[in-house]
Amino acid sequence: MLILLFWLGTRNMKLVPSKGQSLAEMALDVVRVNIAEDLLGKKDGKRFLPLLTAIFFTVLAMNIPGIFPGFNVAGSSLVGLPLTLAVVAYVTFIYAGLKKHPGAFLKNSFFPPGVPWPIYFIVTPIEFFSIFILRPITLALRLLMNMVAGHLLLVLCFSATSFFLFETDGAWKAFSLGTFAFGFIFSGFEILVAVLQAYVFTLLTTVYIQLALAEEH
Repeated sequence: MLILLFWLGTRNMKLVPSKGQSLAEMALDVVRVNIAEDLLGKKDGKRFLPLLTAIFFTVLAMNIPGIFPGFNVAGSSLVGLPLTLAVVAYVTFIYAGLKKHPGAFLKNSFFPPGVPWPIYFIVTPIEFFSIFILRPITLALRLLMNMVAGHLLLVLCFSATSFFLFETDGAWKAFSLGTFAFGFIFSGFEILVAVLQAYVFTLLTTVYIQLALAEEH
């Protein structure tokens, strides 16, 4: 669906863009201008832009189904997708660091310069855990937990609506209006969360790439 939408928006590019082309360009500029070029600069931003764009719109497209009535399950609320994307981000920033600083990336990651050598017994395990284990785990868990929480919240609201409307009698049925209203409001809030989580995941991936490319390595 993503490929089809962007193909339709960019298949007939013009100097004066059509509405479809304008929407596609605006969507792509969210990643290009606000994330890739802002953090990595024009050269490296252009280099990693296809990957970052794919990550952003994949996460967004998999988050949005969480608000569909009767479905309310985001693809990213299942561990496979966040874990896969976190591994992609992990491999990318390690590749970027080794490509830019082949002799110094791992050395400076494990043994930061300027630290007294006895302190390395403490610093090196911390750096290894932080960079090579904690980063991909937190990337995956942040996305997963946010979407699972939203899913549970909507299920709770709409299940309560169904219960009060069909399983209770008398005045209790009126509570279904309140739970449905909360479900409707939280559905709108989940749209914001879906966009925000796609942005945060892509932004953190870019930050990790930026750190790997930094000259101190």
